[in-house]
Amino acid sequence: MTASKKLRTKAVRLAFLLSFPFFSFPAALAQPEIKLSATDQPGFTRVVITFPSQLSFTLEKVESFLQVKIRTGKTFRVKTISLASDFIKSSSWVKSSQFFILIIEARHSRFRYDSFAIEKRRQLAIDFYPLEEAVAGPEKKVEEVPLEKTAKEEQAERAGRLPAPAAPSSRATQLARAGIKTIVIDPGHGGLESGAKGKFGTLEKDITLAIGLKLKRIIERNLALRVEMTRDKDIDVSLENRAAIANNHKADLFISVHTNSSYRRNAQGSETFFLSLNATDEEARRLAYLENTSADLEKPLIEESQDEIKMILWDMAQSAYLKQSQALAEIIQDELNTLLGTTNRGIKQAPFKVLTGVACPAVLVEVAFISNPEEEKELVKESFQDSVAEALYRALVRYLKIAS
Repeated sequence: MTASKKLRTKAVRLAFLLSFPFFSFPAALAQPEIKLSATDQPGFTRVVITFPSQLSFTLEKVESFLQVKIRTGKTFRVKTISLASDFIKSSSWVKSSQFFILIIEARHSRFRYDSFAIEKRRQLAIDFYPLEEAVAGPEKKVEEVPLEKTAKEEQAERAGRLPAPAAPSSRATQLARAGIKTIVIDPGHGGLESGAKGKFGTLEKDITLAIGLKLKRIIERNLALRVEMTRDKDIDVSLENRAAIANNHKADLFISVHTNSSYRRNAQGSETFFLSLNATDEEARRLAYLENTSADLEKPLIEESQDEIKMILWDMAQSAYLKQSQALAEIIQDELNTLLGTTNRGIKQAPFKVLTGVACPAVLVEVAFISNPEEEKELVKESFQDSVAEALYRALVRYLKIAS
């Protein structure tokens, strides 16, 4: 083959290769993607936006539109995963020199919204609450929600940015209708009874107390409720006395906070329990046994205790406590899964001694596995503890809407 023929052959091959569309693929793949989904929940609609990276943005409400203004020079592909909502009408986007703006359109302008970041997943969750009465005049609201911030800034923002998902007037109405005045928070273990211990030496009693105190502050800041603790320091409190404290304060709700433990190091996620004589599964039965058998060698459930539980369960069933406890457990589990990005292990039933004597809806929350080294590292972080307290608070507000 002559040199000229070889040159022509190479030119033909090059032209042939350049004509293929796959040469444009890298450019398409390089364009970052924003994902959006919307689902209706009882009383509100939750929109979840997943970002490709940590971005700073603001939220702005104008009439029936909510704008997510991302400060960036980039352009994103917007992928709608699901729009299974009767309230959210559509989503769209526009681009300017300084902003990429994601626009969420509602069916009407009579709504308020709440938002929180799920930083582990680079997600923003926005809850839309339709209002019964029309808002007088044009409405415009701007909310700064930067994802890039220091721990102190994040904590300060969280303290001021998490209003109750109901207006003050309707909030009081909900509490009155639900008949809820007092909540008792029970940080598990304490004193000599340290509970489960992590690989790095973290003690369950310390984590549960930290989360319990944070939850108390959030509730008192946002709701007109009395909050009592079974312990507010590192002291011993028997399982019987925890129930007695709740009943003496005439508790309307009882939330017991714990961290989970398993012989399987890779066990992960949150679990929420309500009372039952029979455990949901073998792991639930084992966990109840460990929680019921404390360090001071309290006896596990024996035949007499089971008879007592049967009587209490019968009495609770007459008062619909079990049904209410199950409803609260389901909402708590949903919020923990959403906010913390943890594995959904579902709600379960087990004969927890701490729940048996409480004369009100009661749940026991295992927020994460202290026996899992990775989750143990998260449990000691104040930001993670804040997130757990926020999830429990939001679950409480959702429960109030149902109970009222």
